[in-house]
Amino acid sequence: MGIELRAWHDDDAAVVLRAFQAEDMHRQAPWPMVTLKDAQGWIASWEGAGHAFAVTLDDEVVGNVAVTGIDRHLNGWVSYWTLPEARGKGVAPAAASLLAAWAFSERGLFRLELGHRVNNAASCRVAVKAGFLPEGIERAKLGYDGTRYDVERHARLATD
Repeated sequence: MGIELRAWHDDDAAVVLRAFQAEDMHRQAPWPMVTLKDAQGWIASWEGAGHAFAVTLDDEVVGNVAVTGIDRHLNGWVSYWTLPEARGKGVAPAAASLLAAWAFSERGLFRLELGHRVNNAASCRVAVKAGFLPEGIERAKLGYDGTRYDVERHARLATD
């Protein structure tokens, strides 16, 4: 499988827009994702905010991986998503592993963390397959539409 990470380009906006139209993704957008201009803004918003990479499968953009929230302790926060048609193919775990390798070797980070709602088994599988060990439950951490969700935190160390 030809999974690679590359910089986001303005002409990737159609993929971003399509991704955030998925039922499980529209709440994940930082603002309503309605037009190509919204998607281009999402791509541009990464400048100075962290390190985000387009995930490609055989040269087609199918997702995103990012590390943000880098602190003075060399910790970072990992996030990922894939288009619905790329799910279940090992794309997200491979991309998260590539991101971790980059963050440890190129960015010099020591600890990477991520979290997922406890009712998101697919995201948990991605984290575990990418070498992120579960560390505990953060009770009622996220709130969507008046409902609170517990979050399971995972981490991967440079020494793992």
